[in-house]
Amino acid sequence: MTDLAQDEEWMRAAIAEAKLAEGKGEVPVGAVIVHEGDIIGRGHNLRELSQDPTTHAEMIAIRQAAQALGSWRLIDTALYVTLEPCPMCAGALVNARVPRVVWGCNDPKAGATETLYTIGSDPRLNHRFECVPGVLREECSELLTRFFAAIRAKNSTAKQR
Repeated sequence: MTDLAQDEEWMRAAIAEAKLAEGKGEVPVGAVIVHEGDIIGRGHNLRELSQDPTTHAEMIAIRQAAQALGSWRLIDTALYVTLEPCPMCAGALVNARVPRVVWGCNDPKAGATETLYTIGSDPRLNHRFECVPGVLREECSELLTRFFAAIRAKNSTAKQR
């Protein structure tokens, strides 16, 4: 299997996580962490349900992966996430020593691996990771576009009453 085909397979698992978030009324972002061909961490946004600002998809997946490996060092892993990581998540990925981060669509408001900041490739930090943007970009973007359009429509209807 080619690298792109493999990346798309794992991104589809992250998209499935994003759909779980959407079903819970959360912003549809999903993530998986892969180690030696197996998913060892999964997560989707849970900020609204948990009322915890750190329960981003990536953070949940990182915690699960660390438990699975019995180590905070997530060497020989790759994170797949539907939306470019924010500064908190990109920092956690640096601290966890994740070597490869693959994302679907860029985040113009909080993207910290390419769009606004380049935390994963900053030479001043003690760890850097490979950045692979744009895997299944359209599918990932559509999830977010549809979710926020529904919220705007709901809010517009509520204002008209």
